[in-house]
Amino acid sequence: MINSFSSKILGALTIITLIFGSVAGALLIHTSKTNEREVTQRIHSELAQHVVDHYLLFKDGKPDREEAKKTFHDLMILGANFEFYLADKHGAIVSYSAKPGSIKRDQLNLEPIQQFIERDNDKLILGPDPKHEDRNKVFSVAPIYQMGEVYGYLYVVIGSQAHDELASEAWYDHVIESGLALLAVLIIFSLLCGTLIIGYISKPLNVLTQQVKKVKEQGFTRENHEQNQQLLAELGTWPENTDNDIAFLGHSFHETLTELQRQYENVVSIDDLRKELLSHVSHDLRTPLASLLGYLETWEIQHEQLSKEKSREYIATAKNSAQKIATLIEQLFELAHLDGNSVTVRREPVAIAELIQDVLQKFSIIANDQAVALDVSPQDSSIIVRADIEKLERVFTNLVENAIRHTPAGGSISVRIQRDSGFVSIEVSDTGIGIPEQDLPHIFDPHYKAGNSVRENTAHGGLGLAITKKLLELHQANISVVSKLNQGTTFRFQLQPDA
Repeated sequence: MINSFSSKILGALTIITLIFGSVAGALLIHTSKTNEREVTQRIHSELAQHVVDHYLLFKDGKPDREEAKKTFHDLMILGANFEFYLADKHGAIVSYSAKPGSIKRDQLNLEPIQQFIERDNDKLILGPDPKHEDRNKVFSVAPIYQMGEVYGYLYVVIGSQAHDELASEAWYDHVIESGLALLAVLIIFSLLCGTLIIGYISKPLNVLTQQVKKVKEQGFTRENHEQNQQLLAELGTWPENTDNDIAFLGHSFHETLTELQRQYENVVSIDDLRKELLSHVSHDLRTPLASLLGYLETWEIQHEQLSKEKSREYIATAKNSAQKIATLIEQLFELAHLDGNSVTVRREPVAIAELIQDVLQKFSIIANDQAVALDVSPQDSSIIVRADIEKLERVFTNLVENAIRHTPAGGSISVRIQRDSGFVSIEVSDTGIGIPEQDLPHIFDPHYKAGNSVRENTAHGGLGLAITKKLLELHQANISVVSKLNQGTTFRFQLQPDA
């Protein structure tokens, strides 16, 4: 708790409150004392003049010291709060009410005295305290005239030394008693208010902290997939565009966690692909590999007794099995590469009719041998799509190869191109054996084999259509299929035209 964010802020707020309270208290005391002095001076501003008007302090142009002492003694009935000083016109003190020997300076500074006499407002003016060498105090002063001229001044210090000592003791006791109580109340009040305010401010941070703890505790595992999705949904409530630092931190953490989740799922997917690849490799390679090894072992044992024709037949069969293995491995790695989400597409303008014609040309010999007609329509080189030519060629190669394999002699394979609502629509149709209706939803699944497939143990491990689908997805195109048994099959997809 001591190291928590809220406790640190609360501690800092308490320290700030103490500092502010101390400074504010000092300023308040200073202001209070200044105001007290000003009020005291205003109340007693006419005191010196009253004494001068009613008591004779100078006689025949000279200070009457005896009369002054008697007057000061009589005036002491006002209390110990006043000290009287009689000064000549130059400010030299000639008589006073204080005890003998208590005077530290016998010369008054006439500047504040003149300011007091000439003032036109109630502004506080402090004058010298004769009992101290450098202290100033509240005073009242009045000039003494003889024959129309200033012969001296009656200088009255308001707040004698005895008064100051008693006031200091009383003030100290009062401050100790009430000041500590006030400070305690201030601290308690600050802590209560601070706790409420900090609790309100730090509530979002506490929520974010709990969410981060959940992420730490749950981690990224398949078992916690639902919990992670729920936690991501909770983090998704943090607003994106905000000036609140905590909300911005929450949104940034949500984005980071989302990316980590995506990368984790990608790693898991790749791991699954690796396992699936190993499974398929072991399954699809078993038959051609067994055939390859069988013929090689037979040839190795019997090659001396075999005729040259039979020997060539064994070697050709073994070579064919090796070719099947190579083709399967190539397709497996191609599919794994496409599933890894790391494939880049290099789009460029492609004359689609010319590309299809080139693909059909590759299969012309096989098609002629099987008496299957190949056709593309229209043969219009002005129809341009924007695509990766290498990947698009692979798409048509897979579709045409699959069609030839399932089209009997006397059949045909046609590719139709059509401009359609901002797209270029393409159909690859054959008059082959068709696909059973129950198999149509699965024909793009890797290694799926339709019930009437003629693939058997050929080099085509059921990957061609799966690869075709993924290559078209890289072009943001979806492929569909319609088929009827013994009538034929049609694959359809759309490509983006070149602007």
